[in-house]
Amino acid sequence: MGIGSSTKSGDVDEMRAKRRWWKEASIYQIYPSSFKDSNDDGIGDIPGINSKLDYLKELGVDIVWLSPVYKSPGKDMGYDISDYRAINPIYGTMEDADNLIKGLHDRGMKLVMDLVVNHTSDQHDWFIESRSSKTNPKRDWYVWKDPKYDENGNRQPPNNWGSVFGGPAWSYDEATGQYYLHCFAPEQPDLDWNHDPVREAVHDLMKFWLDKSVDGFRMDVINMISKTPGLPDAPVVFPDQPWQPADQLFINGPRLHEFLKDLREKVLSKYDIMTVGEMPWLKDRDEVLKVVGADRGELDMIFQFDLINMDFGKDGRFTSPNKPWDLHQLKAILEDWQLFMIENSGWNSVCIESHDQPRSVTRFIGREITDNNDINRLRAAKMLATLEAGQSGTIFVYQGQELGMKNIPLDWPISEYKDFETQNRYKEALKLANGDESKIQDLMQQIHLKARDHARTPIQWDASPHGGFTTGTPWMRVNDDYRAWNAAKQIPNDDSILSYWKSILKVRKLHKDVFIYGDFELLSREHDKVVAYRRFYEKQQALILLNFSNTPTEWTVPKGREGEIQSLFNDAQVLLKNYDDVQIDGCLAKLREFEAIVFYA
Repeated sequence: MGIGSSTKSGDVDEMRAKRRWWKEASIYQIYPSSFKDSNDDGIGDIPGINSKLDYLKELGVDIVWLSPVYKSPGKDMGYDISDYRAINPIYGTMEDADNLIKGLHDRGMKLVMDLVVNHTSDQHDWFIESRSSKTNPKRDWYVWKDPKYDENGNRQPPNNWGSVFGGPAWSYDEATGQYYLHCFAPEQPDLDWNHDPVREAVHDLMKFWLDKSVDGFRMDVINMISKTPGLPDAPVVFPDQPWQPADQLFINGPRLHEFLKDLREKVLSKYDIMTVGEMPWLKDRDEVLKVVGADRGELDMIFQFDLINMDFGKDGRFTSPNKPWDLHQLKAILEDWQLFMIENSGWNSVCIESHDQPRSVTRFIGREITDNNDINRLRAAKMLATLEAGQSGTIFVYQGQELGMKNIPLDWPISEYKDFETQNRYKEALKLANGDESKIQDLMQQIHLKARDHARTPIQWDASPHGGFTTGTPWMRVNDDYRAWNAAKQIPNDDSILSYWKSILKVRKLHKDVFIYGDFELLSREHDKVVAYRRFYEKQQALILLNFSNTPTEWTVPKGREGEIQSLFNDAQVLLKNYDDVQIDGCLAKLREFEAIVFYA
């Protein structure tokens, strides 16, 4: 579509189907290990979360999405679950979890739990039984295959799939003489959803939490529960490596929609809840609509990865793309997903940070700008908040994003990076380089930019030691800038990024017809520095202007649109801005470094 293209505003209500509470909500993700420690053991916990509920209420969020707090050995920070009905003692007790649910509900907020059911921990009772013998009743609960043998008689895995975390996606069990599948770590064996008792067990554990008044689920890698039948070899992308990327073979198998419909019919439809699915590597838009289309109702929304993966290379986050991303690519993705969901009666999730992604001010703006210039960092953080909050869909804010937190400093050694994925890739590369770190600088550059660790440094609550996160020794080092960038310093400051987030979340609620349910139009697609888009509903409209650069620039109303849009250029109609004033001259907007303006009429 060209400049000025959009959907018809008169069709918005029809396209949006029903207005629902979860569409209008602002969701705040908590990564419990790094949020707030209450008992001085250096690890965040549920009582720590309970102590900050008023902070979340004042921020303006409606739902807390809690990353896993279930019993777990912690190989992948809780995404390896050994008991779905028990709380990990490092996070507290079931009573603490019940208090969290009550505390949120008492404040008019809701709780969404992480549902991780593509795989379990290898310490789960199910897997312990499954690997005990080939004849155990739970053997078929997981994916077991006989080995292959090469021409020299050497034992090989059943196929050439590589694990997401590096190495093969198969581990050999000496006791039973078979391999089991783990698309992630060896300690995270994949469940076999083709086996009816597996699905029944998942339904039961979901009901367990829903009956405790949990308000929904974020479903981890949910499109991996159905895989390509026969588990064929992946195409060879890296001829010099034995294990190949297999993502297109372990997602969106032929029974995915059957399984999701089953979840909806037997569990989800019985409760007034919300669901959001993590569906990595999903590129087929028809498949997206089968999941979130209003006429399907399998899930309420999914996370799409086009924007947050646009700087990934062909081998994932630790490689770079053939061509660096630019603003044209970002705008194309923005327009594509906004219009696609509006035109097809779907619903977007809107996020640019999570526990699996680095800090947005570093990633999308650059260290050379944000690491050493607090003014630009503040303005850029507000500009990115405006980009996100101006879109149609349910907005997600990741802990610390509201404080403008940035990536780990460049001078931290690799030992400060705690994530299994980061350490695995580093060790593999160092081994290939015969221990010479100077030969893996490309990898180190990607780690410094995109490692998951950047999102997991503890929240910076105040200027006391360890940023007020703990009085003990933190499980992960607090970012060195905590004395200048912390919640206590920002709360009374009307010009802080925290205050800006409070304002922008209020604006979305006050003008929900436009910002949540309204139509979308991208303007000036070819501008190298500015993202400009219009949101509108019936006679109401908003214009969002964002300068993505650290140099001043100008934006002109597109030809033929002067009368319609110029009427918005009035100080009395500025809802949000990150400078004290706006500079408008007729149809021309003069935008300073990282300037963000939201006009409304």
